[in-house]
Order: sequence, then C-alpha cells, then structure tokens
Amino acid sequence: MSEKKSGEELLAEIYRNTQYALTSIADILPETEHAPLREELLRMHEGYEQVCSKAAACAKDRGVELKEPNALKKAMMWGSIKMNALKDDSRAHIAEMMTQGTVMGITALTRSIGDAKSCADEEVLSLAEDLLHLEEGYEKRLKEYLE
Repeated sequence: MSEKKSGEELLAEIYRNTQYALTSIADILPETEHAPLREELLRMHEGYEQVCSKAAACAKDRGVELKEPNALKKAMMWGSIKMNALKDDSRAHIAEMMTQGTVMGITALTRSIGDAKSCADEEVLSLAEDLLHLEEGYEKRLKEYLE
C-alpha cells in the first residue's frame, strides 16, 4: 500500500514532471527534421511551460520551495536522447522516444493523484489533472507519428 502524498509533494511532482518534459523536448528538437512532428513538439513545449508556470505560482502562493530536477539525471537524459537520435533520427523513432517519456509521466502522475486525493487541496489536484489530460492528449497525438 502506498503512503498518502501531500499537496506539496504533488505540486513538486507536477513541477518536476514538466521540467523533465521541457528538457526532453529541448534536447530532441534539434534532431527532429520532420516539420509536422517539430510543430507538435513545440505545441507540447508550450503546454508544459504553461503548467510549469502555474505550478511555480501555486507553490509561491503556498510558500513551498520547488527544487530543480537533478542535474545528473538531466545530463543522462540528454545523453540518452542524443545517442538514440544518432542511431535513428526517423520521425517514428523520435515519436516513440517522446511517447515513452509521456507514458512514464502519465503513470507516475496517475499514481500520485490517487495517493494525494484525500490530502491535497482542490487547486493542486486540478493542476495535476490538467497535466494528466495534457499528457494523455500528447500520447495520442504522438502515436500518429509512429506509423
């Protein structure tokens, strides 16, 4: 049985999730030559930025200090993305890499929302749900590039 998550922990997870997504998109964009997929990645970046800003504002209102994501993990993600794209920079492979990251985010967020339902406030839960729906939409649209 998982322990309950506080609203602060959920807020930190929303922020961390969006930061990793923004980093991944920024890392993969230079490797993406397929124009429609580039446009989709730019739309995703904008969506993640909006949620990230809301999470930061929400944390500030509550006096919660959000930590930046682990620099080593970000560097490892960058290396992994660059190596994967070097092996195969096709539209389908890039979409597959982004889909995998999105699915990981959806899974973690779904679990965290369930863990925080009874102790996080409405605003934080609503922001988490917004991010979840955003990622589910991204996953669906990215799958179109797998074919």
